[in-house]
Amino acid sequence: MNHKAIIFDLDGTLLDTLQDLALSVNNVLRQKGYSEHSVDAYRYFVGDGIEKLAERAFPAGTFVEKMDLDLAVREIKEEYGRRWADNTRPYRGVPELLNFLEEKQIPKAIFSNKPHEFALLTVDVLLADWSFFDIIGIRAGTPRKPDPEGAMQIARALQIKPREIIYLGDTSTDMQTAVAGGFYPLGALWGFRTGEELLKGGAQDLVREPFDVADYFK
Repeated sequence: MNHKAIIFDLDGTLLDTLQDLALSVNNVLRQKGYSEHSVDAYRYFVGDGIEKLAERAFPAGTFVEKMDLDLAVREIKEEYGRRWADNTRPYRGVPELLNFLEEKQIPKAIFSNKPHEFALLTVDVLLADWSFFDIIGIRAGTPRKPDPEGAMQIARALQIKPREIIYLGDTSTDMQTAVAGGFYPLGALWGFRTGEELLKGGAQDLVREPFDVADYFK
């Protein structure tokens, strides 16, 4: 397959955001008198948007009305806004991969279930050395993954067929997104989930280290 571009997931694929997300939600839980979770537990809480993160982290039955969930989401966003850069960094090997893609002039973009403003901010600060064709998070008019519309928007703007674009992610949601949009689903084993989950989600192949992705463009 002649791959011509790549779309990345963000959290768990380019950036290791787990600790800052966990600390942010745990702080909100603690303030409300609820039990906190281990950082490792958040591997299965994140990936499907901040509303799902709140629903998974808070005790069952907490959100009787939507306004209760909306309040928790707002508090998590405020807390995360204060600490998002404390521990978050690109995964080892990601800078080398991004350097390779730029040298080869391979278009790269990001489609994430992170709120759009946070996606832009984290990339602007932590991935500022590289250029991305587009960065799309959850915003009005862009449904969350596994709906592939955000990735499809990028493909249309690039004028490249989805089957010629790799979608790289670390969760079954990412793989389902790629399959739904006709992209090449490539699973990242350094992220938040297991290879078994990625394969069940539809991954055509798995990569153990970020720079292994370069082989798909040689």
